[in-house]
Amino acid sequence: MASKIWFGLVFIALKWCTFEVECGGILYPQESETREVKSLDGIWQFLADDAGTEGRGFGEKWHLKQLNDVGKVELMPVPSSFNDITQNKAVRDHIGWVWYARTFWMPQRWRSEDRRVFIRFGSANYHAVVWVNGQHATNHTGGYLPFVADVTKLLQYGQENYITVALNNTLDHGTVPQGTLQYPSDRSRYPEGFVIQGYNFDYFNFAGIHRPVYLYTTPPSYINDVTIITDFKEASNETLGLVKFTVKYHASAFPSSSSLSCLVAVRDDKNKKVGVAQSCSDSIEIHNAKLWWPYLSAPKGEREAYLYTLEVYLTSGDEKQFEGDVYRLKFGIRTAQVVNDTFLINRKPFYFRGFGRHEDYSLRGRGVDNVMLVKDHNLIMWTGANSYRTSHYPYAEEILDLTDKLGIVIIDESPAIGLTGFGEALCASHIQVMKELVRRDKNRASVVMWSIGNEPKSLEAPATNYFNKVINATRRFDKAGRPITIVVNQGFSNHTAPDLDVVSINRYFAWYGDTGRSEVIKLQIPTEVKSWYKSYKKPVLISEYGAGSVAGMHQNPSFVWTEDYQTDYLIQHFKAFDELREEVPYFIGEMIWNFADFATPQETFRPWGCMKGIFTRERQPKQAAHVVRLRYWTLANQTGTFCDDKQMPTDLNPFRIY
Repeated sequence: MASKIWFGLVFIALKWCTFEVECGGILYPQESETREVKSLDGIWQFLADDAGTEGRGFGEKWHLKQLNDVGKVELMPVPSSFNDITQNKAVRDHIGWVWYARTFWMPQRWRSEDRRVFIRFGSANYHAVVWVNGQHATNHTGGYLPFVADVTKLLQYGQENYITVALNNTLDHGTVPQGTLQYPSDRSRYPEGFVIQGYNFDYFNFAGIHRPVYLYTTPPSYINDVTIITDFKEASNETLGLVKFTVKYHASAFPSSSSLSCLVAVRDDKNKKVGVAQSCSDSIEIHNAKLWWPYLSAPKGEREAYLYTLEVYLTSGDEKQFEGDVYRLKFGIRTAQVVNDTFLINRKPFYFRGFGRHEDYSLRGRGVDNVMLVKDHNLIMWTGANSYRTSHYPYAEEILDLTDKLGIVIIDESPAIGLTGFGEALCASHIQVMKELVRRDKNRASVVMWSIGNEPKSLEAPATNYFNKVINATRRFDKAGRPITIVVNQGFSNHTAPDLDVVSINRYFAWYGDTGRSEVIKLQIPTEVKSWYKSYKKPVLISEYGAGSVAGMHQNPSFVWTEDYQTDYLIQHFKAFDELREEVPYFIGEMIWNFADFATPQETFRPWGCMKGIFTRERQPKQAAHVVRLRYWTLANQTGTFCDDKQMPTDLNPFRIY
């Protein structure tokens, strides 16, 4: 029964995603002269289905009822993960279907003004089915990307509306990411309905409606999608910005599509119009253009993270008297490419100094929380980091809004972690994820590279052909041509690398192997990096390295799990990295695992989570955070020029520690 439900959900979701591209787009909801946004965030009703992965809510048609008429509901904040909100252990560890519901009222003018109304979920993990007033609205499969549905004809005016969401967190061999399911049948040992969910990853599989839920309106004819590709050239003592854009729209019957046109303008950060075009697909030249520079890398006299606004009018008249739609999109003028074994941003060498991270916060789980988002990025800038990888799934759009504004460079990763098997169905699902990811993030200035997955079983025979298919599809999706990587943890020997632009490797010398023997790091890291390059002639990035530490635990001489060993471990890596940076041009960066401690499944070898963070889960610094801060600000001083409003912090440790 469960497998039949999964097949139906995946099939319908893939059909619906195609429909979205044609009819709904995925532009983030925003208000304009022609659009209005209504949030459905807040406290929803919540009920865990006690029938496990098969679910009884479908058979009993809970979407046609009030949830509190079905069973004892709990209160559940949206957005959030449901796992840590209640005091019910069964809810925290629940595998299978859960149900959300809430009521809302519609503004009467939305009907009188002939608006189309869409509902948009930022994400819901993992399988979602949505009904509005008992009528099916949409399905979606995949826990980390948005989905949208036109609900204009499902809404009621002058009375309460009711939305119901059925959500299932089950992962199996065909999902991205993958999981395993076991159903023990020995009733002398396991109770009825007992399910064992295994994962191919080591972070907690938080589930719930993780990101905002919005209703938003458009006119009958509306802007459906916008694509921006930027470049620049130096000409006549000025930087000439090149902004290529394509606008797609949906046309209603009246006016006819032949009468619609686009008026497009580029505005600077002072709202001054600096370029115009009268076309839905064209290029605009920006004189004296300001480039988008990463944090702490802007040339003297220039600014970091400069953003323009593309202002699009879909109109059947002129700009002052139009009958159409208006949408505005922030973007930066910058390039990202790999040339001669070097990663270039704006045609200048870029060295990644940053982190692996997780969307993981106490109580909230993976739910979006603006307080934590701002706090995290304040800490990132405090360390002097310039980048991080969205390990191991796409992060919330609200996070990327911040990285665009702050100049934090992003390696945007799909949720394909620990893949194995590499069959055709899995490949199709993986390509669909990349399609949705690129569609969502293609205009982001901070996103400079796609990571198509993390730590696959890449020595399996079908892996190379599988990943080449995914890579080629991703290149077709991203017209801007960002570099592509995959993060590997298996050995370079007998490894056939797919057609990547960058090889990213995770290595834990002196932690998982030669445990506690930090003296091997300075030999093993350079040997590993040089071997990968010799075999595949691609730039190499250390995308993970790290050691766990229990905050407040110390020992001299250092010992594993102490803060002292974590700092010793990092310092030995810094020595190895500096050797590589002096010797070879193809070593392009270092990313610590992890930014902060995070939750993992219940295990016997971790007390409650992964403690490789240089910050605790509560975002307090360990000793390692200060060591990393000295390292990253020193690197920033060596590899870039601080722009006018930045300088080396005055409270750095006054003596070098390595």
